[in-house]
Formats: sequence, structure tokens, C-alpha cells
Amino acid sequence: MLHKKAKTAGKEPGDALRASVRKEMAEPRMAKSARTMERTLDRGRIPVRPNTTMSGTVDKIIPSRSRRRPEGAQIGVDKAALRHRDLRIENSLTDDSGDEVKLKKGAHVEVTIETEPTKAIAKSKKSS
Repeated sequence: MLHKKAKTAGKEPGDALRASVRKEMAEPRMAKSARTMERTLDRGRIPVRPNTTMSGTVDKIIPSRSRRRPEGAQIGVDKAALRHRDLRIENSLTDDSGDEVKLKKGAHVEVTIETEPTKAIAKSKKSS
């Protein structure tokens, strides 16, 4: 039995749902692999590698033990877990014009971590 408000509205409650289902069923079926291939072949789409960016601060400069090796920099990442907060990198970077630059203690930096699209695992959507 329909609810009183549904009778007075003149439409059944499932009409909107049925319309969306009809619209979806009108489109041709396509396998997931075909949809993926269609996205990769689309020239207008620019593929973006999976990445994340976090802010951090240079905690200390680590001097090199020999002249052949560059000095290091220890970066404390703000959003990382406590055990994985410190990163150590070589302190020999290049700027936009190609000149060699070095980090200073206390400098604010942004750390970007990126991976190959084939190495990333997509989050599964929970059905509610």
C-alpha cells in the first residue's frame, strides 16, 4: 500500500529510481577492461600518477664522512606516523634554472611521494 503523501503527490516513490535505471540500461554494456582502455586512449585526458604531498621541516644537516659523498638532510614530515616521521635525503638539489642548491636547518619544505599507476591499489568502495 502506498503512503498517503505518495498518493497525493501523483507519482510513485520509485519513479525517479526507475528513470535512472532506464537511462543506464539504454546505454550499451561495456566491460571494465574496455572502460579502462577507453580512458587510457583518450587524448584529452592527462594521466596523473598517484601521489601525496606533505609539509615538513629540515630538522638537521648531516655532514658527509668523505668528500665524495654529499651531505645529508633530515626532514621531519608533519602528517606522517610517528615511526616514519623522519626522512633522510642527500642535500644536493637543483632549482628551476638548473643551479645546485642546499637545504638549511629549519627550512620549510613540501615532500611529494608518487608511484607508478600500476603499483598502486585502488580503495574499494563500501556499499551501504
